[in-house]
Amino acid sequence: MNRGQIALDLNGLFLDRVTIALAGKTICDLSLTVTPGEVVTVMGLSGSGKSTLLAFVAGFLDPAFAATGRVLLDGVDLTGLPPSDRRTGLLFQDDLLFPHLSVAGNLMFAMPPTMRGRRARREAAEAALADVGLSGYGTRDPGTLSGGQRARVALMRVLLSEPRALLLDEPFSNLDADLRAQIRRLVFAKAAERRLPVLLVTHDREDAEAAGGPIVSLIDRDGLE
Repeated sequence: MNRGQIALDLNGLFLDRVTIALAGKTICDLSLTVTPGEVVTVMGLSGSGKSTLLAFVAGFLDPAFAATGRVLLDGVDLTGLPPSDRRTGLLFQDDLLFPHLSVAGNLMFAMPPTMRGRRARREAAEAALADVGLSGYGTRDPGTLSGGQRARVALMRVLLSEPRALLLDEPFSNLDADLRAQIRRLVFAKAAERRLPVLLVTHDREDAEAAGGPIVSLIDRDGLE
């Protein structure tokens, strides 16, 4: 499929003629389709608009930027919706675990209101931890976890929020090479299991190639790719 064409009759994530500008200068101008279970990577150098694009998709674009175009998810136009109603899960470079909550508390914080009852929520948290090899870690302080363990908890926190699409803002960049490859495989595998459309932004060619999907390049403000 032509990446500039939007197939609105398909499930998935669609960016329809999205243009983002700062101080009158366009930093992002693209259309793309991310089908369920697919990872599309947007590559560019620092300052090329990658994270800004994700902010637009997730609904918290800084008002200093001017944006046009639409974001659709499973046929629903998200463009005018608040972030809380978009059902887009976002993983950042930092895990952003809450230090005042236990590991299980971090997971339960993300669960939707439809998950009722403290016992059911705690059981769901423990099942999620077991799914990533952290069985019994629910009572732990996040500050006692290793970098890889924190990355696993951050991933499951996002997935427990029941997103319909996953946005990845260079979430592997703070990990060492061996751990980076391991967490990358885990993230892509869990997204594929859930048939989530995934939009990854990165400056790292290895991350892009490991994603296994289409790669779109942005041009930075100095005209460099």
